[in-house]
Amino acid sequence: MSITSRCLPLALLLALAGCSLQPAAPVTDSRPGQGLTHPRFAPPPGGNSHWDAKLGVYVLQGASELYYRERTYYRWNHGWAWASNPQGPWQATDISGVPAGLGRKHGQ
Repeated sequence: MSITSRCLPLALLLALAGCSLQPAAPVTDSRPGQGLTHPRFAPPPGGNSHWDAKLGVYVLQGASELYYRERTYYRWNHGWAWASNPQGPWQATDISGVPAGLGRKHGQ
């Protein structure tokens, strides 16, 4: 086995690993601590929202206390609830069931 045939797979693997290790740069707006999107978390489908870095979630605009992260919606209405759809059905939870930033915003 030649040195070329032994090194080629390793070189290809390193090249591919280098591509996957580069994080995407977020698109940001002018408000401190807030951006339009997050490099890891996708925005909600069809929703007008912005990423709030302090809360660690997308804030849905036009809806009171409605948030989104990782295919889950969260809402505050005198207590926390979550759903996979913004119209529900909603399941009650406590702060252990919401992202940490939201738990700090409305601690129970």
